[in-house]
Amino acid sequence: MLTKENMPACPVATTVALIGSKWKLLIIRNLLTRPWRFNELRRDLTGVSQKVLSDSLRSMEEDGLVVRTVYPEVPPHVEYSLSELGKSLKPIMDAMETWGAEYKKGRS
Repeated sequence: MLTKENMPACPVATTVALIGSKWKLLIIRNLLTRPWRFNELRRDLTGVSQKVLSDSLRSMEEDGLVVRTVYPEVPPHVEYSLSELGKSLKPIMDAMETWGAEYKKGRS
């Protein structure tokens, strides 16, 4: 978890530190659509290991981007969703999607 004392001075570097990994970006992409269960995310994110997914979700939860909700059922039902802070990343993700689509058009 980034504390104010160990955040980079540069705001861009702070953002990269919070969401800069491939898997975190793809997790956020998915969570922008709806809440997901752990195994749903693992199946959808081809190539992610259980450990990396778990560590990424835990880190994003500690940073206040993701909310983990446990439903008291048997078997336990856990869902991950974006917090309000996490939802505020939508314009960044939209800009990345637009840029990626334009790049792909120009490269084909």
